[in-house]
Amino acid sequence: MRKIAFINEKGGTGKTTLAVNVAAHLAMGKGQRVLLVDLDTQGHAAKCLGVDVRTLPFNVFHLLTDPTVQLEQVTQSTRIPNLWVVPAYKQMAVFPTTVAADPAREDLLDQRVRDYTPGHYDLVLFDTPPSMGLATRNVLRAATELVIPVALTYLALDGCAELIDSVREVASASGREPPKISLVVPTFYRNTSLADEILSRLKHYFPSAVSATPVSFNVKIDEAQSHGETVWEYAPTSRGAQMLRAVAEELWSAETRLRRDASALPVPPAA
Repeated sequence: MRKIAFINEKGGTGKTTLAVNVAAHLAMGKGQRVLLVDLDTQGHAAKCLGVDVRTLPFNVFHLLTDPTVQLEQVTQSTRIPNLWVVPAYKQMAVFPTTVAADPAREDLLDQRVRDYTPGHYDLVLFDTPPSMGLATRNVLRAATELVIPVALTYLALDGCAELIDSVREVASASGREPPKISLVVPTFYRNTSLADEILSRLKHYFPSAVSATPVSFNVKIDEAQSHGETVWEYAPTSRGAQMLRAVAEELWSAETRLRRDASALPVPPAA
């Protein structure tokens, strides 16, 4: 089973937008049973799917900190056929201190998801917080693949270098192979020399992984989120939907490439 993390240590790269809409496309367009797991205190993944995270008795925090809480208790159905979400909310802010004494604190997500998901879901997608804290380290232990959104700004490559170092360090500490990079998605693309230069360097250091479709700003994507909808529900023929569909299709087909690619992680330079 593919377990895919949308991850970047920097905020504002479009992780949640990609995770939610890609998950919805794979559920609707590919007929896959998809579980989207949010680990961010803002709870935006579930909010973008119309789930009111403030009123739920359980969320991912309870799953990770209370052994009596089961995955099915925190899983919410969505309007999208074949798509379920495990919401997060503000309680995740105290997750590190709550489990500080647990020697298995970095493997809690892997343990809770691994035993239940086979046979129930075809794909598990993780939306990570914008930092390399304990929640993200849990995701890196649980994931088999990474999708890295990279905002095409001055410090983008430096952020990639920091992320790859972190992925390598977590894998080394656990004695496991690091997750493979399925896709590097350029986001917030603008038709400028600087954006094109950063995009060119990304393609140089991730020659087989950079998405062929950079994702530029599109108001329909923002409007969809403000209505608690995916772009497929709100504006399925918009330019935003076209861009996100292309990214989702690339991720879907990336499994074939990953089978033949070496597992070694590239080392992009600082900006």
